Amino acid sequence: MKIAFVGKGGSGKTTLSSLFIRHLAANEAHVIAVDADINQHLGAALGLDEDEAASLPAMGAQLPLIKDYLRGTNPRITSSATMIKTTPPGEGSRLLRVREDNPVYEACARTVRLDDGEIRLMATGPFTESDLGVACYHSKVGAVELCLNHLVDGPEEYVVVDMTAGSDSFASGMFTRFDMTFLVAEPTRKGVSVYRQYKEYAQDFGIALKVVGNKVQGADDLDFLRAEVGDDLLVGVGQSDWVRTMEKGRPAPFDLLEADNRMALQALQDTAEDSYELRDWERYTRQMVHFHLRNAESWGNEKTGADLAAQVDPAFVLHEHCGQVGASQPA
Repeated sequence: MKIAFVGKGGSGKTTLSSLFIRHLAANEAHVIAVDADINQHLGAALGLDEDEAASLPAMGAQLPLIKDYLRGTNPRITSSATMIKTTPPGEGSRLLRVREDNPVYEACARTVRLDDGEIRLMATGPFTESDLGVACYHSKVGAVELCLNHLVDGPEEYVVVDMTAGSDSFASGMFTRFDMTFLVAEPTRKGVSVYRQYKEYAQDFGIALKVVGNKVQGADDLDFLRAEVGDDLLVGVGQSDWVRTMEKGRPAPFDLLEADNRMALQALQDTAEDSYELRDWERYTRQMVHFHLRNAESWGNEKTGADLAAQVDPAFVLHEHCGQVGASQPA
């Protein structure tokens, strides 16, 4: 399952995504975690020290390698230089799977050992001083979107993406790349404002969206959230002494996380697993193509000097068995 965590800045989005990742690892799921926030804090939330977090390879810096690998032998892509963040896979493309080793993971992922297992962690890379005035963060997350377009995953496999704050992900088609989007909201008027934006943008694309109330202190907070978001409210997460201790650099064993919060994380996993049964690979592929054609027309054709609409393979549908014996993945 592909899972996104979104929310306004300061909502606790990164903390909750890291807790969910720890919970999945403790339940023996296979996990790839991706830090796609402009503020790169997921590594630290997963227990890396400053030097370890700073040494994570930047996916954006490996974009040429990513493009060259994913292109494979796809005859519709004349060169990897003509690939953009929305380029869809087709016959001959290489695909990514959660439980494999490949050059993309070798260059961009690092193994992080947690209390009850290990995960792969990938990061877009920070927004640096050299980017100021000449680049936008969407160019950084383009590597994430391209990888998601070429990734197939199955049961008990998770790709968890800590997205950039606010509604910035709607500047591309990446918001349609997920089986489930968890929106983290504090029980305040500002806390639910991003929810309204997401709900408005997502409803036309069939995006599965659930709200996770954070920093909930009692029934009144839950009542407020329920009145604001209705049935989209999934669960509330309370204040956590475990998190406070972890953020001070003194992490306790994860099995000491408060029982109520462990139950809340299980509710997230149950909801994510339910979304697996509702997958529609044809719609997923169709939306991928839709945003690619929009990007091609608005800027991609001019930037690459190619007709990027020709990259679309009309007979290709991404699905769980792509890349297996008899499917379209090159050796």
